Amino acid sequence: MAWYQNRCPYCGNHCPDYDTVGKGSNTCRGLDFGGILIEIEAPTNRISCPEHGVVTANVPWSYPGSGFTRDFDLTTAWLATYLPRSTGSSYMRINWATVGKCISRSLNDIEPERSRRLNGLVNIGIDETSYKKGHKYITVVLNHDTNTIVWASEGHGKSVLQRSYRQLTQKQLASIKVVTGDGARWITECVNEFTPDCEGCVDPFHVVEWAMQSLDEVRREVWREAYVEPQQLSSENPRKPGRPKQNDKALAKVKAARAKAEEIKNSVYALGKAPENLTEKQQLRIQLIASTNKRLFRGFKLKEKLRLTLKIQDPEEVERERAAWCWWASHSRIQAFKDLYQKIKRHKRHILNAIRYGMRNARIEATNNKIKLIVRKAYGFRNIQNMLDMVYLVCSDLKVPLPNRKSKVAKSA
Repeated sequence: MAWYQNRCPYCGNHCPDYDTVGKGSNTCRGLDFGGILIEIEAPTNRISCPEHGVVTANVPWSYPGSGFTRDFDLTTAWLATYLPRSTGSSYMRINWATVGKCISRSLNDIEPERSRRLNGLVNIGIDETSYKKGHKYITVVLNHDTNTIVWASEGHGKSVLQRSYRQLTQKQLASIKVVTGDGARWITECVNEFTPDCEGCVDPFHVVEWAMQSLDEVRREVWREAYVEPQQLSSENPRKPGRPKQNDKALAKVKAARAKAEEIKNSVYALGKAPENLTEKQQLRIQLIASTNKRLFRGFKLKEKLRLTLKIQDPEEVERERAAWCWWASHSRIQAFKDLYQKIKRHKRHILNAIRYGMRNARIEATNNKIKLIVRKAYGFRNIQNMLDMVYLVCSDLKVPLPNRKSKVAKSA
C-alpha cells in the first residue's frame, strides 16, 4: 500500500501532505455479508494536488468522494438498471437519493471519457422526449448504426441542440452524412448551420402523424357544427309537462341530430386506423360518415392516400404520388389539409430522403419509450444529472460489472 499513499483520487498523481491535522481514518460501507453490515476503516490524510487543490488521499477500494466501496456502488448501479429505484435502495439499505449518486460514480468509472461516443458518427437521429409533467423535456441524439445515445441534455430547442453540435470537432461534423428528425424547425436550422452537406430525413411516421392531426382537426370542426343542430332544435321545441304527442316528432329529430353528433365525436379511433384493421363496428361508423359527411370522409381518404404513398419504396414513384396527393389536398376545400399540403411541400426533400436512404426514426422513438420506462421505474428523478447518467448507462452497450464475476466477453475469450 505504500505505493498507493498520497495519490490524488482524480488524477492519480503523487502529491505532498497538506497538513497533519487532517490525518485520521476513512470509513467506507461495503457489501453486506449475509445480513451483517460491513464497514472498511483505513488511515488516510489530506494532500495538496496542484490541479485539484486540497483533497483527501485516494484509497484503492472506493471512488472519490464516496462513502461506499466500488463493489457497493457497482452493485447498486446494476440493480438500478433492472429494478425500480425504491427496490434497489431498500435491498442495499441506503437512501432513495443515494442510488442516483452510486449510478453517476459507476458510470464515470465504466466510461470516463463519454466524448468518445461522438467519434465516427455517420447516421444520427435527433428528438426530444418529456420526462416530467409541466413541459419538462430532454433532447437526445442517437447513433443509428450502434443504436446508442451519444448525447443527452435537459431542455429542448435550438439553443440546446447547438450545445451538442459545438462539442463536435470539424472532423466529427464532416463524418455525419444523414440526420433524421420529426421535421421540427429548430432541428432543421441546426443541421443546416453545422452540417450543411449532410442529408436531412423526416420519418414517414411523423408525416402520417401530421395527417392524423389535420384529420382530427376536421373531425372536431365537423362535430362542433353537428352539435349546433340539436341545440337549436331543443331551443325551438322545448319539452312541456306531460310530453304531448304533438312534440314527439320534434323530440325524435333532436335525438337523431344528437346521435349523429355523437357518432362523429366517437369516430376518432375509427378514422385513425387503417381500413384493413377496422373492426366491424368501426367499419359501419366509417360507412355512416361516408354517407352523411362528405368533408370528413374526404379528409379520411386524404390521410389514407398519404399513408399508402409513404409505404412505397421507389423514391421516383413516391414523388409522383406525392405530387398527385398535393394537388388533391390543395383543391380539397379543407383548410387543415391545405395547411398540411404547405408543410409537406416545405419538407419535400427530407421526406424523399427518408425513402431514398431507408432511414426511420423508429430506433429513437423506441429509445424515448425506454427513457420513459427509466423514469417510471425510478418514480421520477429529483436530480436531472442522475437521470441523464441513468439514460447513458441503460441506452447504450455498457455493461455494469458485478464484483467477483467475469464479464461475458472475458468468459467467451
